[in-house]
Amino acid sequence: MIHARGLSHTFHSGQGKDKKAVQAVDGVDLDVAEGEVVGFLGPNGAGKTTTLRILTTLLKPTAGTATVAGYDVATQAVQVRRSIGYCSQVGSTFSGTYAGDEVVDHGMLYGMSKRDAVARGQELFDRLQLEGLWRRKPKNMSRGQKRRLDIVMALIHSPGLVFLDEPTTGLDPQARANLWDHIGALRAQQGATVFLTTHYLDEADALADRILIIDRGRLVASDTPDNLKAAVSGDLVDLEVATDEQVVIARDKLGTIADSVEVHERHVRGRVPRAGKAVPGLLRDLESSGVSLDSIEVVRPTLDDVFLTLTGRSLRDAEAATEKAQPEGAPA
Repeated sequence: MIHARGLSHTFHSGQGKDKKAVQAVDGVDLDVAEGEVVGFLGPNGAGKTTTLRILTTLLKPTAGTATVAGYDVATQAVQVRRSIGYCSQVGSTFSGTYAGDEVVDHGMLYGMSKRDAVARGQELFDRLQLEGLWRRKPKNMSRGQKRRLDIVMALIHSPGLVFLDEPTTGLDPQARANLWDHIGALRAQQGATVFLTTHYLDEADALADRILIIDRGRLVASDTPDNLKAAVSGDLVDLEVATDEQVVIARDKLGTIADSVEVHERHVRGRVPRAGKAVPGLLRDLESSGVSLDSIEVVRPTLDDVFLTLTGRSLRDAEAATEKAQPEGAPA
């Protein structure tokens, strides 16, 4: 569905002597297969938004090539746009018209008949829990309802590939969870391929088959969430021993399966790849050495651990939530 090689984009900022080039996207290679749900993540300024704009034909690459749904983004932009659905971060609905009318008009722009657009729109309203809102204006809807309406707009022409740019930004936890269900159903019910950008790590973890991580304009990782977490970080094993005398023994035993071990009072901690397989043997070893545990905790790594390892930065929800949609032509 998406095939890109050497994709690059350079912005120029300033004027005269102060003019300088900013490499927002730097030689990105990526592939997305039909039917995949891919999460595209990156810290602020990593090149995430610029890449998305190139793939949706809103921005032309300065180097490299990309095809989307079989069409070249630089030379066949119209065909690309006819083949995809796009839900922007800022939304696409006009607040002063009836929701149903706007959906139908949007469908007709894609060549649908009015009858087909009405039928398809009402089907999507039912599916995305917007029943009874056909004759309501977006300005009178909740945030969650407006975001679901944005997705209806993206799906009205039944595209095989859907781009969702920060679809749950600004929603409360309940509305986010509700929208997750609808996004997850896009492939199950429609067979759609979904390209999702988000700064919510739990969202990417829950929805994506595969995660692409971009940093400083380059793709630094591409794998399943579980493989990324297991390969980069390992599981955190926290042993609380019964006495101070047992700390050294527990440290040495944990050190045989952990890359590094930290000690804090009676807590001995280390990261262990695939700890579920290693911990039973560790417990037997500790018991045979006379070590008694007051507690043991095994914590799966998070995608934030992956980010910290790969980029040296932590992708925090609170920080990323400050990211605003930038005007076209600005680096992101």
